[in-house]
Amino acid sequence: MVTGATGNIGRSLVARLLEEGADVRALTRDPARAGLPERAEVVRADLGEDTDLTPLLADADALFLNLAAGGSEAASRLIDAAVKAGVRRIVLNSSLSVTDTPADETDFIARNHAALERAVRDSGLEWTFLRGGNYATNALNWAPAIRESGVVRDPHPGAQGVPVHEADLADVAAVALLDRTGAHRNQTYLLTGPEPLTSAQQVAAIGEAIGRPTRIEQISEDEAAEAMAGPHFPVEAARELIRLFGQSVDAPLFPVSDTVERLTGHPARPFAQWARDHAGDFS
Repeated sequence: MVTGATGNIGRSLVARLLEEGADVRALTRDPARAGLPERAEVVRADLGEDTDLTPLLADADALFLNLAAGGSEAASRLIDAAVKAGVRRIVLNSSLSVTDTPADETDFIARNHAALERAVRDSGLEWTFLRGGNYATNALNWAPAIRESGVVRDPHPGAQGVPVHEADLADVAAVALLDRTGAHRNQTYLLTGPEPLTSAQQVAAIGEAIGRPTRIEQISEDEAAEAMAGPHFPVEAARELIRLFGQSVDAPLFPVSDTVERLTGHPARPFAQWARDHAGDFS
């Protein structure tokens, strides 16, 4: 079963699992608009509703759990439901911000994912944690500005990341979900793209992909936090994240990982490929 099945990772994962011949149950709030492959069993589920989630997991062998699909409370309820339904394995989309140190309690993103990792461990089920976070799809936040003017306003043009393509995350998740040897049982994997890039370099790569000039204009951290905050993302959490990005100006916060290639057999997709794959989103 795949939560967040119409999200960036989930949609790629559903397709990848079907390619491998797996039976896939895909959860979505609106099956009529999901646009998922016909071979998937598309099931309506609003994880924010206070309902029994156990029936959703009937006959499921493995669960892909994504915090973004419904929030912390829904994720905790899904873990309990998985235990009751007899699910064998949970593959959790976690975060690179989790370090297994006391520092996890000082960071908004790390705190939420670390708590969820503990809940999965405590469930007694088999688990695999995929710690990504510098998602290439974060660049979609720039799409309105690039479509309108080609100018991205950002507080840290020189911030370095190692953006990972959602298809690579999906490929690794599929390997873990379909594991029949136990090789990925109770393993934690750090997932990155193949090379560090600054925000300015990423914006330039998008410009190359769409055939239009693009650039970054620097703004203050406060301006950026106000723009990033929303109903489900407090402004203080936005400030924490932006300050974290600021620390990566001298070097990426996380080293390049070879996990994608080791687990899938193919190199991680470069950001330039991601930009080409998503050129339509910026045009």
